[in-house]
Amino acid sequence: MRVRSLRKAHGWSLDNLAERTRISPSQLSRIETGHRRISLDQLTAIAGALGTSLDRLVESADDSDVVIRPDTDETRGLTTWLLSGEHGPQGLTVAKMRITDQAGGVGPDDFGVHPGRDWFTVLSGTVVLYLGARVIRVEAGQAASFSTMTPHTLRADHGPAEILCILDQSGERKHLHTGR
Repeated sequence: MRVRSLRKAHGWSLDNLAERTRISPSQLSRIETGHRRISLDQLTAIAGALGTSLDRLVESADDSDVVIRPDTDETRGLTTWLLSGEHGPQGLTVAKMRITDQAGGVGPDDFGVHPGRDWFTVLSGTVVLYLGARVIRVEAGQAASFSTMTPHTLRADHGPAEILCILDQSGERKHLHTGR
C-alpha cells in the first residue's frame, strides 16, 4: 500500500492526513506500517484526501506483492517463506520452511510450548519431531499434527528438509518471529 509515500509526496504529516480523513494519526500510522487492516470506508477516505484512485493507493511500488522472499535465520538453521502474508485467513499463517540443522544435540531450551495446534507436511527430506519425550520421524510425503501444549521442536535428519506448515497466531509468534 502506498499511503505513506503519497502522503509524503503531498508534504503532509500524519496529523494533516488525519484531519482530512477523520482517521486518528495512530490508526493511520498502523495502516501505513501494515499493522492494521484497513476498511473500505477508510481506504476510500484516504484515497479521496490524497486525490488518487483506490487502484493507485493499493498498488505496490515494487514486486513485493508478487515475489515471496525468504527470511533466513542462520543461527536456527531455518529459512522461511511466508506464503499467506502476515496474517492469513481465519488467523492462520501458511509458511514453507527449509530446516538445515541436523537432528541431535537437542537441549531443554530448544523446546517450545504455546496454545493451539501445529500442522506440517514434509516436502523433501526427513524431519525429526521431538514431542515431549517422543521422537517421531516424519518423512517426505507424510504430515503431522499435534497439540502445541506438549513441548516440541523440529530438526532435519541427515541433510536439509523442507516443510509446508500451517500455524495459528500463537504458533506464528513462537515459530516465525523468534530471533527476528
